[in-house]
Amino acid sequence: MSLRMPIIGKLASSSVIRRHPLNPILDAARVPYPTALVFNAGVTKFNGRYVMVFRNDYGSPEEQRLEPHHTTDLGVAFSSDGIHWDVQPKPCFRLHDEEIVRAYDPRLTVIDGRCYMCFAVDTHHGIRGGVAVTDDFIHFEILSLSTPDLRNMVLFPETIGGNYVRLERPFTVYSRGGVDRFDMWISESPDLIYWGNSDLLLAVEQVPFANDKIGPAAPPIKTAKGWLTTFHAVDIDPRRGKNGWEDAWKKRYTAGLMLLDLENPKKIVGMYREPLLAPELQYETGGGFRNNVIFPGGMVLEDDGEVKIYYGAADTVECLASAHIDDLLKLCLDS
Repeated sequence: MSLRMPIIGKLASSSVIRRHPLNPILDAARVPYPTALVFNAGVTKFNGRYVMVFRNDYGSPEEQRLEPHHTTDLGVAFSSDGIHWDVQPKPCFRLHDEEIVRAYDPRLTVIDGRCYMCFAVDTHHGIRGGVAVTDDFIHFEILSLSTPDLRNMVLFPETIGGNYVRLERPFTVYSRGGVDRFDMWISESPDLIYWGNSDLLLAVEQVPFANDKIGPAAPPIKTAKGWLTTFHAVDIDPRRGKNGWEDAWKKRYTAGLMLLDLENPKKIVGMYREPLLAPELQYETGGGFRNNVIFPGGMVLEDDGEVKIYYGAADTVECLASAHIDDLLKLCLDS
């Protein structure tokens, strides 16, 4: 099977998006324990305040060295304005045993007054996707773990047609030509435990600025015109060399935007044909563990129509961008 792998040139962020002037809004220096990388956070509003659960990777930035994967855990921070964060004194979630290596990349969704967290789980026999629930960000009840290989799961904030719904990204290597060619799928569940009725939602070849893989990013938010959601899109350029701590990093992660039907989210109502966010500023393109990476993990729709979009940058820090909801919907519907 032959797969066309175009080289994608310079990508620019949409003009409707505004990065916050205080970016990064969270980095390792502001965490009260010795983490090295703070990124790919899930963010939501819960019980009257903003909550951020972020990924911690440990090591030495000065030596460009990471500790073994099993040391990864999740931290938590709270905020009254979504900009300035009170990081709690110790991590809030960690998984590691004889089979499980680590849990990482959390995504938060509030459903019926409780906060649910999707997360990825590295094991010795594949990557699994987990769903947990918490009311205090101290105690977490794990509801389900998928079979391998599944990652980047996000939940819709309410049931649709009586079922919970999630977006997800399987690792379909053999059926997609033996290379990275990962697409976005959608599944349903009656109870957040048993999942099925799965369908392909969006394929790599449908995204003009991806040639490698796509998948969910921030969980969807409900609007009058549909479910608005971001996705991550990856392009590979073999000419890229050392772009971070590793010997070579040839990928670039950008953020896409699409709108799904309110009653049938398996139907795409509209999609912006260009990146909503592309790596441009120094904290996105230089000095990080993996440069040229933008990965949204949370969207908050404010009462005045502002949409706060939280994203990891360069796999190193956590950042904030914003846009008006009407502008984001227009991008999807006019493309």
